[in-house]
Amino acid sequence: MNELSGFKTFLEEEMKAWEVPGAAVAIVKDGEVIFSEGFGLRDIEKKLPVTEETLFAIGSSTKAFTASALALLVDEGKLEWDDPVRTYLPSFKLKDPVASERITPLDLLVHRSGLPRHELVWYGADLSREELIQRIQYLDGNVDFRSEWQYQNLMYLTAGYLAGKVAHSSYEALVKKRLFTPLHMKKSNFSVEDMQKSKDYSLPYKEIDGKITKVPFRNIDEIGPAGSINSNIKEMVNWLKLHLQKGEIDGKQIISEQEMKTLHTPHMSCELMFPTKEVPISTYGGGWFISPYRGHHHLHHGGNIDGFTALVSFLPYENIGVVVLTNKDATFFPDTIVYNIYDRLLHLEEKQWSNELQKKLKELKATMTGSGEKDEKGKVPNTQPSHPLKDYEGTYHHKGYGSIKITYKDDKLEATLNSFHSELTHYHYDVFQMKIATFNHTLLLSFQGNVYGEIATLSGPFALEPGTKDIMFEKLPDERLQDKEELIRYVGQYKLQGEMLATVSLKKESMLVLSLQGQPDYELVPYKKGAFYFKGLDGFSVQFWENEQKEVQRITIIQPNGEFVGEKVKKEEEKVDC
Repeated sequence: MNELSGFKTFLEEEMKAWEVPGAAVAIVKDGEVIFSEGFGLRDIEKKLPVTEETLFAIGSSTKAFTASALALLVDEGKLEWDDPVRTYLPSFKLKDPVASERITPLDLLVHRSGLPRHELVWYGADLSREELIQRIQYLDGNVDFRSEWQYQNLMYLTAGYLAGKVAHSSYEALVKKRLFTPLHMKKSNFSVEDMQKSKDYSLPYKEIDGKITKVPFRNIDEIGPAGSINSNIKEMVNWLKLHLQKGEIDGKQIISEQEMKTLHTPHMSCELMFPTKEVPISTYGGGWFISPYRGHHHLHHGGNIDGFTALVSFLPYENIGVVVLTNKDATFFPDTIVYNIYDRLLHLEEKQWSNELQKKLKELKATMTGSGEKDEKGKVPNTQPSHPLKDYEGTYHHKGYGSIKITYKDDKLEATLNSFHSELTHYHYDVFQMKIATFNHTLLLSFQGNVYGEIATLSGPFALEPGTKDIMFEKLPDERLQDKEELIRYVGQYKLQGEMLATVSLKKESMLVLSLQGQPDYELVPYKKGAFYFKGLDGFSVQFWENEQKEVQRITIIQPNGEFVGEKVKKEEEKVDC
């Protein structure tokens, strides 16, 4: 086609400008594939070329497949868009009880749950889908339910899991049977582990310190319905055709025209990252962004995961679709290519998008990495931590985010959350900086003490989104202090002043319980050797004392208005309640 004259040269020049090692591009027009070709290298070291069958991770472009899987079930009468999610997943909960009861499958797809991203809950975590969904109930929202559009991967995980349950299948089996098979997507799959079994797949690359570097594959099987599909342009063109042809492929209606309309209809307005006069507004449907491009109705969804960026796009009224797959993450190269293709095929003056988008990308990176520079303005100079660094060591837990481990070594602190590791650098007082390299983000973590003078919690903006409350992690007791043999040493009866008896017993092999006559039992939580606090009672604690033979002999019960001291009255071995 004359419209594409010089396009290959343009594409290759843009690959150099954006430093993209390999890319594959396909164009569909009026039901025909008018362009399909690979460019550059899928493996730089081995100099292996990209072909039209090279598999790439498509990242969040997966979301439209998930939305379509639910549409299939609606067509069959097995699912209703506006039924509560709990109709199909009774155990599903959100922290907001109103949202928990009312959120629907359609709400999951159009990002109006009221929750920010909370990416660090799942990113790099070794958890099952059931475990991740169970954790959602402990995550704070930052806006009212259905009041704003907020991109939310955990909701898409839930939607895909729900689809599998309703279909008495798994998410992957449902999509493979009902979408991949009729669309002849034989090589497409759901895991980077499976992708690497293919003869033709791309390696992932990223710019690190100004150099294009191969990075490890990111396995996101646990969040699969939100972004784990891998495919090639040869198969993705059939996906485009399905949407351009309103749910029909090869003369067969796969999804009804009515439910395709549901997916393609704007449900929520959403803020644009880079508004321009060509793309002034944006909305979101079922797995698709819906926004005009130079006055033309445009549906699209990008995908970005470690080492890969994808963009799937179509103009329904012009019957044109484009898919761009690349092996470099965090790039707007696909947008540059898609816009140029539309300019050519719509006979518009070609806008030089590359310079503008590269400038916007630099501004975005500066905003993300500059968070630390902005925070420096609030830094109080010449301060010290309130405790020796070793006192901050320990495991801190949040029911939604799991555990963050702080370790002390060589006079330094290091934090580990899921697969993220970062040295903690002192900022001021009891505040330390933690770098999340994958997200190019720096967090300020604040440690807090309890009434006993011990470090008890840490908190920080782990949700990575403005307007969200800091996530607070509680310090867990040192496992060494919960050893059964250690705890048995404290078991026994202690005679306090006034002839009152305090009984200390062991339950469930790792829990000390203190009983006082006429009072409820109190669970004792260890915070240092021989010292415990009363769970749920601030200001109440117990200290056990040893004699010269290292035998536990005395007890001190500390409370806000005084102390009670007692001697152990039984020297024989106590009965242990396990």
